[in-house]
Amino acid sequence: MGKKKSDGEDGGKRRKKGASAEGGEGDLARWAAHAAELSRPYRVTDGKGFRLDRFDPGDTGPLDKGDKEWAAEALAEGVEALAAFQERLYAQDRWAVLLIFQAMDAAGKDGTIKHVMSGINPQGCQVSSFKAPSAEELDHDFLWRCAKRLPERGRIGIFNRSYYEEVLVVRVHRKILDGQKLPPGLVTDAIWEERYEDIRAHERYLARNGVAIRKFFLHVSREEQKQRFLERLDRPEKNWKFSAGDVAERAHWDAYMHAYQEAIRATATPEAPWYVVPADAKWFTRLVVSSAIVDALSGLDLRFPAVGPGERAALAAARAALVAD
Repeated sequence: MGKKKSDGEDGGKRRKKGASAEGGEGDLARWAAHAAELSRPYRVTDGKGFRLDRFDPGDTGPLDKGDKEWAAEALAEGVEALAAFQERLYAQDRWAVLLIFQAMDAAGKDGTIKHVMSGINPQGCQVSSFKAPSAEELDHDFLWRCAKRLPERGRIGIFNRSYYEEVLVVRVHRKILDGQKLPPGLVTDAIWEERYEDIRAHERYLARNGVAIRKFFLHVSREEQKQRFLERLDRPEKNWKFSAGDVAERAHWDAYMHAYQEAIRATATPEAPWYVVPADAKWFTRLVVSSAIVDALSGLDLRFPAVGPGERAALAAARAALVAD
């Protein structure tokens, strides 16, 4: 997984195709090893000294444009592996998984979620999209609306935006704080550090209660965002995706990059790591995200529940009754 096809090996021959439940634990272990190799360069577990400019939005790791076909095949295998791990997650009913996606407009969050999670059983996965808070949500603390959507044990929860908006868009547009009904004395220059502290405590609490958290910042360049906006304007079938407000937000690009850098620096921890995923090449973005999720799930020791002697005897009796029917 971590080598280019130009090294003399055909990507489709390097491993058995289909790291699925039917492929067995060996196939899953091999895919997990490849997934870790590809995704871990983009993982941030300690934000101390983090610099966003050290990550290139156009990076494609060990791959290049000529590897797009192979990357598509690898993504398909990753989807199969996710489905296999998700089946074990659901059956074991011990862990919950929370995937948080943050990005600038047009970075590809929706498409990434769609492609990466395409093989997951809908019964074991739930997607929550968070837009501007409602009047009811503004009458609660900033974590409340997301806490209501946390996944149950055995399930994967996906947040398309999240409570991180409170230290991103709200930090860039400070006037939003005026509508959050906070007592004036609590809105000080320390509010962002206080919110980072609250987020770290919240995520540590979730991790201690069996929620595996992975956070993704899809890092798109300003030029690539411009091209995607133009495409939305030039193609009638994509006009619905465009909002004039998206262009207005570009004027705050540097402020947003600073806000993202500070948020990742303050909240990247071993129990809730960030992945700064290059987003200029969608095919590579999806492969990295898929690999990061497989890597996370493979570390949870997910297994189908064992059947004890008494239960095996009951199963044998049930089988005998069915055969005799």
